[in-house]
Amino acid sequence: MTLALFLQHLANALSLGSLYALIAIGYTMVYGILRLINFAHGDVFMLGAYLAFYAVATFLLPWWAAFLLAILVTALFGVVLERVAYRPLRDSPRISVMISAIGASFLIENVGIVVFGGRPKGVQVPDVMNVRLGLGGVSVMSVSVVIPVLTFAVLAILLWVVHRTKTGMAMRAVSTDLDAARLQAIDVNRIISFTFGAGSLLAAVGGIMWSYKYPQLNPLMGTMPGLKCFIAAVIGGIGSIWGAVLGGFLLGGIELLTLAFLPTLTGYRDAFAFVLLIVVLLVKPSGLLGGRHVEKV
Repeated sequence: MTLALFLQHLANALSLGSLYALIAIGYTMVYGILRLINFAHGDVFMLGAYLAFYAVATFLLPWWAAFLLAILVTALFGVVLERVAYRPLRDSPRISVMISAIGASFLIENVGIVVFGGRPKGVQVPDVMNVRLGLGGVSVMSVSVVIPVLTFAVLAILLWVVHRTKTGMAMRAVSTDLDAARLQAIDVNRIISFTFGAGSLLAAVGGIMWSYKYPQLNPLMGTMPGLKCFIAAVIGGIGSIWGAVLGGFLLGGIELLTLAFLPTLTGYRDAFAFVLLIVVLLVKPSGLLGGRHVEKV
């Protein structure tokens, strides 16, 4: 393999890893606050992509306005989802909340099939995302450059919120001990709603950028990416923002570079995530950047 070809595959891996990282952060934020796996996260990802598609196709909005509208509506949907499906079960056994999350996932998927139709839809990629860029022997579409830049910009904003604002301080307090946070007069419900909204916003950004990189939509499009991003969060250490980023880039890099060196394994592409998950958990059960956490019983 030539150096130019290796760099080509590396650029593609960086783009895919950025998408995985962006979506995995949403998983790790919710888990960090509630110790809850939001299994509907991949379906929120799908919803964001469809909202942006219809905002352009039906309401004729420019792509950037459709992008902003879609992520805001999806964030609001995440807040409503938490209020309806998770908050009433907050003091119930963990298994009840998990079943509710799985039920919410199936409900969103099936409502999506009814409302959007089961037939795949082609996405009109904005011109600014559809420019071929060349540097040396490496040639990529501009969307593959925008995705990592957008991911790191969102990550910087998120870290600023978490570490430099009162809301972020409250989020860290709730993450450490929810009951103690209540005793400190922290509005726990507001913080949890904010976390779900922020996580859903990140899922929408990831879904829209995914639809620009792979321009086709279907109501089940979030199932496998959502599962892989959950795996990325677990690999990096679920509950850690940096862990989610590391897991996303690691998963994307191994997935594409393995296919580059061993193209005969293309049919097993989705299996790489599960193999990597097993290996990491055998070596470090808490994830690469995860710390010890004692579950309350």
